[in-house]
Amino acid sequence: MDEVTSERGPDPAGEVVEICRDLIRMDTSNYGSSDGPGERKAAEYVAGLLEEVGIETRLYESEPGRASVVAHWGGGDRTDALLLHGHLDVVPAAAEDWQVHPFSGEVQDGYVWGRGAVDMKDFDAMLLSVVRARQRAGRAPDRPVVLCFTADEEAGGHLGAEVLVRDHPEELEGCTEAVGEVGGFSTTVRGRRLYLVEAAEKGMAWMRLTARGRAGHGSMLNPDNAVTRVAEAVARIGAHEWPVRLTPTMRTLLGTVGALAGTDVTPDNARTLVEEFGGATRMLGAVLSNTTNPTMLDAGYKVNVVPTEATAYVDGRFLPGYEDEFFRTLAELCGEDVSIDYVSNQQPWETPYEGALVDAMTRSLLAEDPDALVAPFLMSGGTDAKHFRRLGMRSFGFAPLRLPDDLDFTALFHGVDERVPVDALEFGSRVMDRFLDQV
Repeated sequence: MDEVTSERGPDPAGEVVEICRDLIRMDTSNYGSSDGPGERKAAEYVAGLLEEVGIETRLYESEPGRASVVAHWGGGDRTDALLLHGHLDVVPAAAEDWQVHPFSGEVQDGYVWGRGAVDMKDFDAMLLSVVRARQRAGRAPDRPVVLCFTADEEAGGHLGAEVLVRDHPEELEGCTEAVGEVGGFSTTVRGRRLYLVEAAEKGMAWMRLTARGRAGHGSMLNPDNAVTRVAEAVARIGAHEWPVRLTPTMRTLLGTVGALAGTDVTPDNARTLVEEFGGATRMLGAVLSNTTNPTMLDAGYKVNVVPTEATAYVDGRFLPGYEDEFFRTLAELCGEDVSIDYVSNQQPWETPYEGALVDAMTRSLLAEDPDALVAPFLMSGGTDAKHFRRLGMRSFGFAPLRLPDDLDFTALFHGVDERVPVDALEFGSRVMDRFLDQV
């Protein structure tokens, strides 16, 4: 790629748009099985960009085509390494639903369009652009940095981050803190731009509910009906109203909003304060309580046959500190006749929003956007941080983007017409460059 320079040397934002477009053009759709194209092509591309500027890389393939990239960069006398991580896979996209082809990487109306533009090939591109620019300028950070681009995050990270943590922990040795998705993006509250830094995640319980009964003819009486049992459990779970629970992270965030609104934060007004976030309410409203959403049903093979077994799937997410309440309530809602198995069961986490890394994130954002506010938030979904934290790291989500007030950003995660503003990509690269000066 052609080198773009600024007063500080190679421009950290100089390549970010083209790298993002290149990554989007590589279809890395993750179907939750071995049916997809895998991440190998994107991993080799990332490795090539790093090797080109003299950074040695290693590829780890958990299954054919399911590849992750690891590189070590910078470091002087310090031993406390920083992990910067992103994932290379994306959720599938149906081209017929989109205004532009989801794997075109097209630039249109000031946006880069395509699957992964916000989740999370944008941040991958920011990291690569900044690292390459700093490496060319001889500005590697004094703190050791581990760069990690993983497979399989969209299906729980079991073939990516989990493999690295379990089978190759030496690559992550010394890492005390980690920065990845989702966070650092802006929203607007009462006329003030507010950047949200992820400091916590809900736990993830993907559940399979199973009921068994007596098979028989559909025309006869059958009080021992598996379909009825699982349907009743699903109905109870779907209708359950979980109570508001305020974690330390959300108290801090809503305290920032409450200060703007001139009110204190209580469980009673928490949902009203969250509504101040507009489109982001769909995500932030989900982290005021545990949630359970039934997502799939499966039973029977013929309309006049009562089957022996019926199953349902539920996406459960539980707050840090409220795990016992979640699983106890779920068991009560299912009842004794419905069993619960876990497709994936990953613990929540919460990092105290304090310390030098938090200060570095705040200063780097305010240097580019001086009138803004910065606060932590609790993420409703899951990221690879759940795996990396098993090695004792403090984790944050910080992929900085300054967004237009009228962009419904959270709707673009896994949504149709996913896109990211060009100037937001360039902004994020400048912020990450400043951030690396301070870590």
